[in-house]
Amino acid sequence: MATVAYAYAQAPQTPDFLHNLSDSVETLSRKVGPSVVQIFASGYAMGEEGQAANVVSRQRDTGSGVILSADGYIITNSHVVANARKVQVRLPASRPMGHSILQPGGPLAEARIVGVDRDSDLALLKVDAANLPFLTFGDSDNLKQGEMVLAFGNPLGMENSVSMGVVSSKARQIKPDDTMIYVQTDASINPGNSGGPLVDANGAVVGINTFILSQSGGSEGLGFAIPSNIVRTIFTQLRDRGHVHRSDVGVVAQTITPQLAAGLRLSRDGGVLLSDVTPDGPAAAAGLQVNDIVLSMDGKAMENARQFDVDLYKYRAGDKVTIEVARGDQDLKVPVAVVNREDDPLRFADLVDPSKSMVPKLGILAIQIDKKIAAMVPDLRNPYGLVVAARSGEAMYVGDSLALGDVIFAVNGLPITSVDALNHAIDALKDGQPLVLQVQRNEALRYLALEAQ
Repeated sequence: MATVAYAYAQAPQTPDFLHNLSDSVETLSRKVGPSVVQIFASGYAMGEEGQAANVVSRQRDTGSGVILSADGYIITNSHVVANARKVQVRLPASRPMGHSILQPGGPLAEARIVGVDRDSDLALLKVDAANLPFLTFGDSDNLKQGEMVLAFGNPLGMENSVSMGVVSSKARQIKPDDTMIYVQTDASINPGNSGGPLVDANGAVVGINTFILSQSGGSEGLGFAIPSNIVRTIFTQLRDRGHVHRSDVGVVAQTITPQLAAGLRLSRDGGVLLSDVTPDGPAAAAGLQVNDIVLSMDGKAMENARQFDVDLYKYRAGDKVTIEVARGDQDLKVPVAVVNREDDPLRFADLVDPSKSMVPKLGILAIQIDKKIAAMVPDLRNPYGLVVAARSGEAMYVGDSLALGDVIFAVNGLPITSVDALNHAIDALKDGQPLVLQVQRNEALRYLALEAQ
C-alpha cells in the first residue's frame, strides 16, 4: 500500500517579541498614565483682529500637564495657562482600577500658577495634595534618532490618551536662527496634548509636548517637545524662585552650520561660534574673542547655541563658569564671571519685598525707582515711578496687560512715586471709572486702559 503524505496547514504563530513589546507598552502606560493630568484654564483676553481687538472676552483653554513631585508640582506649557484667572487640574483617580473599561475621572483641584517662562513656553503649577504619583526626568541629550517614545496627554479633550512613535530628531530647530531646539517625534500629538510628557522606554520624561506642524490642523507625524534637560532647568528655577533668570556672560553664541564653517574657513563644521563679544562685558574682560569656537562649558560639550544659552541659566550673578574655546590651533580654558542679562525683565524679581511691593488690584509686585533701579533701566523717561517686578496672582482689573519690566509713571494723569501712592490712587477710583496707566515699555511711553471685572 502506498504511503500518502499529508501536509497540515498550521496557524501562524505570533512572534514572542510582539507579545513582549505589547506587554511592555501596556506596563509603561499603566506606570505613566496616573501622573498625567488634564488642565482647565479660564480667564479674559483681548481680541486680536478687527472690531474684536477692543473687546475683552472670556477665554477657556484645556491642555495637559505632568506631576513632577508627590506634593503637587505640575509642569505644563505657558500657552495653556496664558491669561488664566483660574486654573483647575483633574487629578488621578484615587480608587484602584477595576474591570470596567469606563473608569471615573479623578477629582478637580484648584491650582496656583507658581511661575511662567514664556521664552521656553513652560509654566509651573502647584496643587495642595500629598502622595501623588509623579514622574522623573530623563536625559534628553542621550536620546537617539529612532528610539521609541510615548506621548501622553488629553488630545481634543480626550482624557488620558497615549500614542507611540519614535524620535524623529533629537535637536530640531524650526528656523535656522531659532534660539529654541525641540525633540521631534512622529508619535501622534494633537491640540490638547500641549504640556503632556513625552517619555522613553523607562517611563522617564524626555520632553514636554508643545506643538505640531500641520496643514490639516491634525497630527501629521510632526510633533515637537521641549527637551527634558531644558525643562529640568526651568522647573527648578520656577519652583525655587518663582521666575527664571537669564544669566549672561556678554557674548552672542551662534550655532555653526556647514555654510558658516565653509564661508569663514572654520576648523569645525558644527558646534558653537562666538559671533560677538560685548565690549567691557565679562567675557571680553576674561579674554574671549569674536570667532572663538566654544568646545565646552564647565566640562560639558557644547553642540549648539541654544544649549549654550540654556546651560547658563543655572548660574547666578557672581558665579564663574569655565568656557573652553578653540582659537586657531590652541584650546583655551577661560574662567568668566556670570551676570544677569540686562534686558531680562525678571532681574527685578529678587529685589521685591512682598510686604511693601504688593499691588493686589493689579496682581503685581512693584519696586519704587531709586538710584540703583534707575541704573538697571535704560533711558528712563522720568526720575520717578514704579517697576513691575513680578506677578502676585489674580488681578481685579483686566484689559491692556502690564508686562514685567514696565515702569508705571501715572494713574489717570496723576504722577505715581510710590507703591502706597499707586494703591491709594486705585482705591480712590469710583465704580465704573476707567483706570489708565501711563507706562514706559522698553524705551517708549504708552497708555494702558483697564477696567474692573
